[in-house]
Amino acid sequence: MPLALFALTAGAFGIGVTEFVIMGLLMEVGTDLGVSISTAGLLISGYALGVVAGAPVLTVLTGRWPRKRVLLVLMVIFTLGNIGCAEAPTYGALMAARVLTALSHGTFFGVGSVVATGLVPVDRRASAIAIMFTGLTVANILGVPLGTWLGQGLGWRATFWAVALIGLVAVLVIGLFVPRDAGAVEASDWRDDVRALSRRPVLLGLLTTVLGFAGVFAVFTYVAPLLTRLSGFSAAAVSPILLVFGGGLVVGNLVGGKLADWRLVPTILGSLGVLALVLGGMTFAVHDRVGAVVSIGLLGAAGFATVPPLQMWVLEKAAGAGQSLASSLNIGAFNLGNALGAWLGGEVIARGPGLAAVPWVAALVPAVAILVVLVALRLEAGTRGAASVGISSLRKGAS
Repeated sequence: MPLALFALTAGAFGIGVTEFVIMGLLMEVGTDLGVSISTAGLLISGYALGVVAGAPVLTVLTGRWPRKRVLLVLMVIFTLGNIGCAEAPTYGALMAARVLTALSHGTFFGVGSVVATGLVPVDRRASAIAIMFTGLTVANILGVPLGTWLGQGLGWRATFWAVALIGLVAVLVIGLFVPRDAGAVEASDWRDDVRALSRRPVLLGLLTTVLGFAGVFAVFTYVAPLLTRLSGFSAAAVSPILLVFGGGLVVGNLVGGKLADWRLVPTILGSLGVLALVLGGMTFAVHDRVGAVVSIGLLGAAGFATVPPLQMWVLEKAAGAGQSLASSLNIGAFNLGNALGAWLGGEVIARGPGLAAVPWVAALVPAVAILVVLVALRLEAGTRGAASVGISSLRKGAS
């Protein structure tokens, strides 16, 4: 794998840290800025909405730029946003800085995925995407715990200064190692991009992404009460167990990339099927301590094994015009799935059968995603069949 891929991984690491580290610093932020924990928690929602909104807007605005320039500008926005977070005098200013930072997220991963696939042979494209996303998974294992520790020891603002420094390093390594001609400028304008995005296979691919990750976050959002109330762990044990989840993310991401290079569609169906089985099995596993830890690791592996193949699938369906936009929107779809999953899990707890039912309800969501993939494949086969009939008719007419 070329060094340019690992430069993209550095940027992904910084973005992963700034997205998730706030979860461990909500109490410090709330106390310092004089807001409640629930209000501080909206900083997470604000970031997610910034990702969803920023992905299409920035991708369209930068659609005619060389992709290396796009990546560098995005990391500058990311760095400035984190400096704004570190210096924010009020809660409102911190929210604005978080949203500014989030604007770079979707487009970076979207354009970065296109660049990554152009750096390697065709049979290693999904693995290249997986390498870039490894930065996001390692951020969960190392960056977030270290950022939380730093913020609790030196103040939450110190964490954002550290992440801004990561941003500067990412600008440097991307500038040094990503070749200028990595990913030529797309010839289409934004209208062509939108038309390509409206194609049914692309839309079904985006829907599959939303549903797949909604299942993961329906459980992961409420992992602490699941472990403490059902498994019997102490609150202090939750963080070490989450390291197991992070390890699963790394393994699943890399394995998903390798399998997707081998057979893309079977990998999508298989990874979603395994995810549904893991979530369903957690219904029983969470009542046993060993089973709970094992299932948390499997959840991380199964959840992130879907990422490279789903990203690759959307890229293929949007081949040509609109590829960068579709790729960026797929990152927004992951975040939309996160929000949908958190809402679904909350509804099951507050209005449904309760906390113990969250895993099996969550398992139904990737099962629906499998149905969406099967429908997409059936429609695609029908389109190819109709095209073949049309060509045969033309040949007969010509003869």
